[in-house]
Amino acid sequence: MLIREAAADDWPRIWPFWHRIVAAGETYTWDPGTSEEAARALWMAPGKRVYVAEDATGAVVGSAYVTPNYGGPAARVAGAGFMVDPDRAGLGIGRALAEHILAAAKADGYRGMVFNAVVETNPAVKLWTALGFTVLGTVPDAYEHPRHGWVGLHIMYKAL
Repeated sequence: MLIREAAADDWPRIWPFWHRIVAAGETYTWDPGTSEEAARALWMAPGKRVYVAEDATGAVVGSAYVTPNYGGPAARVAGAGFMVDPDRAGLGIGRALAEHILAAAKADGYRGMVFNAVVETNPAVKLWTALGFTVLGTVPDAYEHPRHGWVGLHIMYKAL
């Protein structure tokens, strides 16, 4: 698997799984009806370093970004987003992207990484914990999950 910085022309290969994941309404706090134009603006926004994971055939199977989570004097705390094609789940793509993003963020001078709203039922919570993130707190009953009803949103952090 190759992980590289995304180019503008990668978006059409990211959009199908981005849309599928967000439309499912199980792991992201973005509106499940987000249009492609709005999704591109969210994911590929200026100031974000966006990456893609390609399999041996060159297919884009995942994407991630790193960006300052805050501004001004707190701009050395990173935020990030990760998506893996659901058809490729369980193959280690998410872990590889996470390890890559954590290393890139540290190399860029970030001192830590925070996730502001991790749906507590998201299977990725196990990965983040394994990679050293801690749950700083949970906003109870903050997310209306389509299968589990009202669940909490974790705030997770890792020093870099």
